[in-house]
Amino acid sequence: MADFERVYTEYYSAVYSYALRLTHDPHAAEEVAQETFYKALNKLDSFRGECRLRVWLCQIAKNTWLTLQEKRRRGSGPPEDHWPDPASLESRFTDKETALAIHRVLHQLEEPYREVFWLRALGELSFAQIARLFSKTESWARVTYHRAKLKIREQMEKDGWT
Repeated sequence: MADFERVYTEYYSAVYSYALRLTHDPHAAEEVAQETFYKALNKLDSFRGECRLRVWLCQIAKNTWLTLQEKRRRGSGPPEDHWPDPASLESRFTDKETALAIHRVLHQLEEPYREVFWLRALGELSFAQIARLFSKTESWARVTYHRAKLKIREQMEKDGWT
C-alpha cells in the first residue's frame, strides 16, 4: 500500500490534468482519475516498466474515459451533461436497499476513512478543506478518501453488491 500511496501522491495531478483535457469537465475528470487509480492499484504488480509509470497511468485514464464514452453511447452510462458527483457512491444506486447496505458498510469503516469519506461524499468538502481539518496534506486527504472508496467497494462486493 505504501507504494500505491507514493504513486497516487506523485502522479494524481498529472492523471487528473490529462483526464481534464479528455473530458473538459472537472467532475468527469475526477471520476476518471479516481477510477484510473482504482484500476492501477489492482494491476500495479503487472506494471512491467516498458514505459514510464505516468504514461501507463494516462493510458489507463484514456481507456477508462473511452469505456465511459461507450457506456454513455449505449445508454448505460451517465449522460454527458449529468455526471454524478464523483464523491458519492450512492449516486450510482437508486434503490433504498442498496443505499442502506452502503450505510452499513460506512458505519463499519474504521477512522479516519469513515470521516474523510463522509466529509467528501456527503459534506461536499474539498480535499484541501479536509486536509486542513485533519492538519494533514491535500495528498493525504486524497489517498485516504481513495482508500475509503476501495474499502467500501471491496466490502460491497464481498456482500454481493456488485
